[in-house]
Amino acid sequence: MHAQTPGSQSSLHRANLERVVRAVRLAGSLTQAEIARTTGLSAATVSNIVRELRDNGTVQVTPTSSGGRRARSVSLSGDAGIVVGVDFGHSHLRVAVGNLAHQVLAEQTEPIDVDASAAQGFDRAEELVGRLIAATGIGVDKVIGVGLGVPGPIDVATGVLGSTAILPGWGGINPREELSGRLGMPVHVDNDANLGALGELVWGGGRGVKDLAYIKVASGVGAGLVINGRIYRGPGGTAGEIGHITLDESGPVCRCGNRGCLETFTAARYVLELLRGSHGPDLTVPRMVQLAREGDPGCRRVVADVGRHVGMGVANLCNVLNPSRVVLGGDLAEAGELVLGPIRESVSRYAIPSAARQLAVVPGALGGRAEVLGALALVLSEMGDSTLLTASAPATLAFR
Repeated sequence: MHAQTPGSQSSLHRANLERVVRAVRLAGSLTQAEIARTTGLSAATVSNIVRELRDNGTVQVTPTSSGGRRARSVSLSGDAGIVVGVDFGHSHLRVAVGNLAHQVLAEQTEPIDVDASAAQGFDRAEELVGRLIAATGIGVDKVIGVGLGVPGPIDVATGVLGSTAILPGWGGINPREELSGRLGMPVHVDNDANLGALGELVWGGGRGVKDLAYIKVASGVGAGLVINGRIYRGPGGTAGEIGHITLDESGPVCRCGNRGCLETFTAARYVLELLRGSHGPDLTVPRMVQLAREGDPGCRRVVADVGRHVGMGVANLCNVLNPSRVVLGGDLAEAGELVLGPIRESVSRYAIPSAARQLAVVPGALGGRAEVLGALALVLSEMGDSTLLTASAPATLAFR
């Protein structure tokens, strides 16, 4: 057995420092006992490392309580840097600025017709990002990176938005390059369902869960999949496209070219058409959900039918991936048990009994903020740890 050299001792210490910083960065804040459980390091080692990180300004330690006992909460220093989240929806642009301690410092939403023009959308995003960073009073040099959410799959190889049928005005656009070129900052991009999953995992209804699916029903139907605590995108970036599970081979033709996809029974443009005759042409999904909650029988029936169809997609996910939690996001989640009950009913009917028993189906805790908070979480998950340990290193080099 070889004796450890001073060099190996030093590299082990450095690795332990990075392990603690990574655990705190991903969780936002942890007690020292939680850090020990997360990293596998001893309590004494964690205590020494936290003291060292506090002394060099990497973390801040504040009194808290855990299980009724006094404890110390460890988070990354509030002045270590800031991250920016940008979420493009079909009818809105939402931007948030947060720090590395998972505190949201500024946030704003604007109505915008994203479908009309990519250039117009990016113009508005550039202006809003600049305004919110200025509002925090923190210098632009402190921005570590930007997370960007778009409502469609991103081609992993090219970075181009995959389905132009969702955003007709965005054909051939590389969203990451476009925003990075305008802001002069590193940008990470992902689709809205994946970011919704990240948002709920880090900030909302998925906290403490290792395996979950975030389901978003809007212009399309997508699932953000978290496996063992990490987003699973698949080699081409299209994992989670459950909207194209076939429910009826003789059903309506979908934009993907197939018939009877789940999307053709659940997406807004198909569902609202069912109520056009009785409720007029101006009905929206939020209004449909509101009327259902107020007892409107037609809207209740349609919401329940959508829930049953979504539940069939969830049952497929259950059988293949066996997640412990499904989080429903988007406007439909506001219907509460009117939609969650039928989802659970379908899951119990079509999923393997053991998988169905282990599954909790819950509404998202973040509402319309899930994607923009997920964009913040995307930067926090992608940034490296080593430069956080070197106060003199430029923040923008903190990426692997």
